[in-house]
Amino acid sequence: MNQQTFDRQYREYLRSVEDFLSGCFAEKPHWADLYACMRYSLLSGGKRLRPVLTLEFARLGGGDWREALPAACALEMVHTYSLIHDDLPCMDDDDLRRGKPTNHKAYGETLAVLAGDALQPAAYELILGSGGSLSQPERLECALLLAGGSRPHGMVAGQVLDTLHSPHTQEELTEVHRLKTGCMIRAACAMGCAAVGAPFALREAARIYAENVGLAFQIRDDMLDVIGSEETFGKPIGSDKEEGKVTFVDVLGLEGCANEIRTCTERARSAVSEIPDHAFLWTLADFLAAREK
Repeated sequence: MNQQTFDRQYREYLRSVEDFLSGCFAEKPHWADLYACMRYSLLSGGKRLRPVLTLEFARLGGGDWREALPAACALEMVHTYSLIHDDLPCMDDDDLRRGKPTNHKAYGETLAVLAGDALQPAAYELILGSGGSLSQPERLECALLLAGGSRPHGMVAGQVLDTLHSPHTQEELTEVHRLKTGCMIRAACAMGCAAVGAPFALREAARIYAENVGLAFQIRDDMLDVIGSEETFGKPIGSDKEEGKVTFVDVLGLEGCANEIRTCTERARSAVSEIPDHAFLWTLADFLAAREK
């Protein structure tokens, strides 16, 4: 797929996600400060990688990808809650996210915690209560997949290992990021398949693709914390080193990280190579492997 075609398709997905999310929590009740805090992070932009993956796998599954928008945006709500909490002083204590003050810097710690708390049930309400034209079984499966990605032995377990268990070997780091980052990326791909009742072959390809893209994404993230530009990356460079965290760069070196990213990207591409019209996923894997932010 040429870059122009890829960009056009990505922009269409992105525009649909942004339009959907912009309509969320727009009311003005007397607790509107909570809604403003939620929208501050929910509408802060970013790649929207996870909902884009959901929509693309829904398309590949033969359905109307627009019908998967509620599921895709529900997943983005859970991802946003995780970022709000991840930035808190008790976690990573970050001041910047996507080039602007983190949620707790803008709204205070109390409202930031509550905004994250509120985004979680709102996500499941979105899937189960207003899931577009998805059937009840499709909604239930999407909700279970989202819960599976963010559960105690999913994303949250990865955060616990990362913040409290000081991983320092390649095996330990891989486990952390398989849980912390990979589980939600796998959920994104699986939810796209579930939303359209995709066959097993596509679901299995989605699983392998997600696992490898997710690991490559995290290794690249570790590299950018060393070689990236703060202006482009949207958050401080070198924060992992300052906090004493061991990353893939410490374990593998920059060249080793680059080699591992290439391996993961090839595995991801291979996983979907038999799927008709897989070019978008191939180009997306290449884009993530070389990203600068």
